[in-house]
Amino acid sequence: MPSDALALGTIGQIAMPVRDPARGLAFYRDVLRLPFLFAAPPLAFFDCGGVRLMLTLPSSPEYDHPGSILYFRVPEIRAAQAELEARGVRFTQGPHRVARLPDHELWLAFFPDTEGNTLALMGEVPLTEGAP
Repeated sequence: MPSDALALGTIGQIAMPVRDPARGLAFYRDVLRLPFLFAAPPLAFFDCGGVRLMLTLPSSPEYDHPGSILYFRVPEIRAAQAELEARGVRFTQGPHRVARLPDHELWLAFFPDTEGNTLALMGEVPLTEGAP
């Protein structure tokens, strides 16, 4: 009989598939500058605001595909885009508003990592501040 006591908590770890672990490690550590936690080759682990990101070789053919889109929250989306472009990141879609909510606007910008995974910047702009 199922128990109603189980309540899932926060996400503890996300696996992102890579085909070249060294290239993936360099991109996430040196270009995105995510805090590097540790490596257990061919795995590499980073801290994303309390959620651990694990770069991993696909363990079987069904996992050999681009990962889910990771949305990185940033305080100033245009400034974050400019900084990443200065580090060599090429955006496939620049900052654009996707929703106007009662108290803020949601803005997104998309870019690929070195492995073909799509990543995004996410900015939530209070309506009193105006759009980026």
